[in-house]
Amino acid sequence: MLVAAAILMITMGTRQSMGLFVSPLNTHTGLGIATISFAMAIGQFVWGAAQPVFGAVADRWGPGRVIVMGAVLLAAGSVLTTQVTSEWGLIVALGVLSAAGAGGGSFSILIGATARRLPPERRSFASGFINAGGSFGQFVFAPLNQAVMSSFGWMHAMWMMAAAALTTAPMAWWLRGEGKKPVQQASDRPAAAAEMPLRQQLRVALRDRSYWCLHAGFFTCGFHIAFLVTHLPGEVNLCGLGTNVAATSLAIIGLANIGGSLAAGALGNRVRMKMLLFWMYATRALAILAYMAAPKEPWTFYVFAAVLGTTWLATVPPTAGLTAKLFGTRYLATLFGLTLLSHQIGGFFGAWLGGLTVVQTGSYAWMWWADAALALAAAFVNLPIREARLPAATAAA
Repeated sequence: MLVAAAILMITMGTRQSMGLFVSPLNTHTGLGIATISFAMAIGQFVWGAAQPVFGAVADRWGPGRVIVMGAVLLAAGSVLTTQVTSEWGLIVALGVLSAAGAGGGSFSILIGATARRLPPERRSFASGFINAGGSFGQFVFAPLNQAVMSSFGWMHAMWMMAAAALTTAPMAWWLRGEGKKPVQQASDRPAAAAEMPLRQQLRVALRDRSYWCLHAGFFTCGFHIAFLVTHLPGEVNLCGLGTNVAATSLAIIGLANIGGSLAAGALGNRVRMKMLLFWMYATRALAILAYMAAPKEPWTFYVFAAVLGTTWLATVPPTAGLTAKLFGTRYLATLFGLTLLSHQIGGFFGAWLGGLTVVQTGSYAWMWWADAALALAAAFVNLPIREARLPAATAAA
């Protein structure tokens, strides 16, 4: 769990602070905000598309090789980003190499690797603990990147992230192989389901309405997160505030989500996970509407960041937990990876449409309204998920 959290701290810390580089990249390349937003949107999609592919490789040959490959790709993409000046070069460096590399050391690989080593009653907490590592990465990397950029320039910050990415490769040693398979218990799927070939398990999952509800909710989560990590610095700038406000806000989100992730992981064994998802998405909708009505001062962004941070990536433990409840852990990296693909399809639209909106209208107002509406829809789409009520004794605990 510690190793998985440390790897996710680096890969997610790198990804979640990329919005700070939009303005320097625009100044350096002259490509325009819309073009850079499109390259980052491609990265959102590629990160998601890499999850089920790398997840299938990890399910077959173990996660160690995948993590090492991801470390090399992430480092190469970060270095190459400092050298390119064309749209296609930026798409390859930032949208393909960096994003795919981060996907090699992300949720589906790391949660899948640990879930199969743990009994069912510990998996929810483990998912929350690992997820908190990613949130801590955002808390560390956002202000760190801003400090390095202010003192030495944005290229040095990119090189620093490349060096950090390479440190995840030796950590893969502790997660190599398939790990011990825990004994099937009542909360797992039947043993026969665990022995299904991957193709048959995919057919079963894709016919399951509850699985598609998870995809729909996660699509909105991706839209919301990608829009904010890409365009929050731009929103802060439009409000006439300094770059430190954006970096501090991103750090607050990461810090708040440490508590949110741990709480979501701990509550997964006490509260039905679909209800956790309902309240998280509903809270986001209310927070966005409150932000739109508030004066645009630094404290507004800090309070907004703190509220959003409690749910930011805290949706990951219950989503992974529900996937494991529905289909077991044998192919969790692949099946959860597919939900992350839906997450990042939403992320593609969140990053890309945010850039188009500000170029066409001069503000992000339409994106805020769309974000609030999607969050409210995501809250209700999780209610039909097929999840058994918790036993009375467990709920009371």
